[in-house]
Amino acid sequence: MLRLIAVLMTTLSLAWAQTLGGSVDAKAIAAHPAVTAAIQVLDAWIAATAASREQPGLSAGVLYDQELIWSKGYGFADVQKKTLATPATLYRIASISKLFTSTAILQLRDAGKLELDDPVVKHLAWFKIKNLHPQGPVVTIRHLLTHTSGLPREASGVNWTDRHFPSREEMIRTLAGLETVFPAEVQWKYSNLALSLAGEIVAAASGEPWDRYLETHILKPLGMTATRVLPGPGTAGLATGYGRRVPNLAREAQPVVDIQAERPAGNLASSVADLAKFLALQMRDGPAGGAQILKGSTLREMHRIHWLRPDWTSGWGLGFSVRRAGGQVRIGHGGSLPGHRTQIEIAPADKLGVIVLTNADDGNPVRYVDQAFDLLTPATKRAIGPPKPPAADPAWQKYTGTYTWKHSDVEVRILDGELTLISPEDDNPWESRVLLKPVGPHTFRMEAPSTSYAALGELLRFEVDAQGRVTKARTPNSYWLRKAPSGP
Repeated sequence: MLRLIAVLMTTLSLAWAQTLGGSVDAKAIAAHPAVTAAIQVLDAWIAATAASREQPGLSAGVLYDQELIWSKGYGFADVQKKTLATPATLYRIASISKLFTSTAILQLRDAGKLELDDPVVKHLAWFKIKNLHPQGPVVTIRHLLTHTSGLPREASGVNWTDRHFPSREEMIRTLAGLETVFPAEVQWKYSNLALSLAGEIVAAASGEPWDRYLETHILKPLGMTATRVLPGPGTAGLATGYGRRVPNLAREAQPVVDIQAERPAGNLASSVADLAKFLALQMRDGPAGGAQILKGSTLREMHRIHWLRPDWTSGWGLGFSVRRAGGQVRIGHGGSLPGHRTQIEIAPADKLGVIVLTNADDGNPVRYVDQAFDLLTPATKRAIGPPKPPAADPAWQKYTGTYTWKHSDVEVRILDGELTLISPEDDNPWESRVLLKPVGPHTFRMEAPSTSYAALGELLRFEVDAQGRVTKARTPNSYWLRKAPSGP
């Protein structure tokens, strides 16, 4: 399992390397005929699908790199008042809120105020629960964010049927009466209680209430001025939530519920326009500061697989869901509260993000997200165009040839404009190839576009004799002698 996770982390890191390397004008991408055509098709499909399903309202947006390149509202934010849905309409984003709580945890980790492997009890002395699995690891903050804590799904007293939610004080008081379901690290188990505890740790480690911390350290720096941490029935611009469609009956309006003790797990309300700023953050790099509320390396740490499901197609990062859809790796989260269903996803390697917010219990936002990616991924790739192969330096020709040691050969060739080292005996020499990037006289840094067990990032040096002939290729831990060319 650990080796498999390492391989997937490498894959995601490479995807991010592609994402962060170079920049493309998002406005030019949006104006490309292939992209405008895909957006028109998406627009028509969303309108027809939402109408056929008699959905009250829906707001959607597509992000390319740092820019919201398209957004639109469909139907009504309030059916009775005929209030149109727009990209500025607020929806209860529900469990997408977990990403903001997780972001706060990572900010505090980077500030030295906690460690991910801290036991929960180190920060919450009142965290006392009946541990039916004492042989398992102690529950840590990392377990909370990855849903591997083995804790119950809900805090004591939560009743989604009757929509009763305990206060923070009630949750603390009754926690000791709960029991662990699994040992930590044995099974992935979604838990609102876990992220509620993470919110309590944010408050304990920062000295600020969870809601104020989010507003001060996340929402304000990102410019998410419309997002509400504690929305209520009178919140301006908040869409009315509706129940599922029942034949021959009007949809029932749903109340705005306050989930109280579980607020850190699902209480926020936001819009397409505001969430686009949070998605743009995920595609940035660099040191923390200002709107860069987390450094790039921490963002990528959150996006990587930390728990892998047995099917190898999905898992969990630090707060983020990670899944493969076709050949595309996407990170994101969904949300569900009475009358609201929401979904955000990002494909970092393709610099694409999609936001879909609905105000119906049967809104099914994932279906719209998938369609957006299916249409926009190939279109944006066409807009960018195939990368031009780099121009090879003619001086590299002297390094090409076969290098050997005992019974192992490697070859250095110029392939697609790159000086490349391959192992011909590998099952797939192309997949295991190593690119040699010049850094000095006869000296190259080893890089890999795919998976390789080479000493990546380290230097390979070609040794040259007094006549200027290349005689040897040396890495920090091995070398090969150059074979003399065969034939006349």
